Amino acid sequence: MAALPWIGPVLLLIFGVVVFPAGYMIYSSTRKISQAGTNVEGVGLANFATIFSDPHLPRILLNTVVWVVVVVSLTVLISLALANFLNKPFPGRTLVRMAVVVPWAASVVMTTTVFYYGLDRDYGIINKFMVDIGLMDSPYGFTKNVASALAAAIIVGVFVSLPFTTYTLLAGFQAIPGDTLEAAKMDGAGPAKTFFSVVLPQLRGALAVSVLINIINVFNNLPILRIMTGSIPGYNADTLMTYIFKVLQFERRLDIASALSVVNFAVVLVIVAVYVKVVKPMKEA
Repeated sequence: MAALPWIGPVLLLIFGVVVFPAGYMIYSSTRKISQAGTNVEGVGLANFATIFSDPHLPRILLNTVVWVVVVVSLTVLISLALANFLNKPFPGRTLVRMAVVVPWAASVVMTTTVFYYGLDRDYGIINKFMVDIGLMDSPYGFTKNVASALAAAIIVGVFVSLPFTTYTLLAGFQAIPGDTLEAAKMDGAGPAKTFFSVVLPQLRGALAVSVLINIINVFNNLPILRIMTGSIPGYNADTLMTYIFKVLQFERRLDIASALSVVNFAVVLVIVAVYVKVVKPMKEA
């Protein structure tokens, strides 16, 4: 109780921005809510039954898994190489480090919109460039096809996720004591052996943080997918987040959207719990 005056404001903030909204979301998922937003009556788990009987749900879940796994995997692998490169001394390193921040500093909506119009079949500069250099015979509507639109969204997702992940891993690289690397060299370990046996284990904390935050951010990402796949009719290009958006925008089913948000929230919690259990990010290297 003596600490309450100090931690009280933080607890109130957590309650206001985390606990109460999550609790109200769960409560709304068990209600019937009119299109005008009026809370009509309690319906128990009927909203969840509606969700799990939806024939589009398996495809939406598959898209969500592919989206998260591919974006996070590519982001971490590329960022690992980029952070390792930026940790080495070379002329202009400061300028290169500053350039890496640009996708992070820019608006995600703006960046995605640039890619969207660049890929346009009729006047997109990216389409024209690929035709001019002979990669394609004619312009192609990348954002009009499910597979190509998701692939383009993945590229944008990786592009905007690189800065945070790279800087997190770069901080991990810089925290590795130089004497451990020198000792590995003296013991005859080559660059590959040093990296996998000395450097990578000491990057456990940085890797764990970057992967975990990327999983949450990518899973809950709406702007990139909404812009890149928004012109495709139906639900074949949707993830859970874009599906929730469509339920709100077109069907105006606030109760179904709340139930979908609970499912989304539960999936994220399970992923995080499994990841922490398997990876054990706090375990000493």
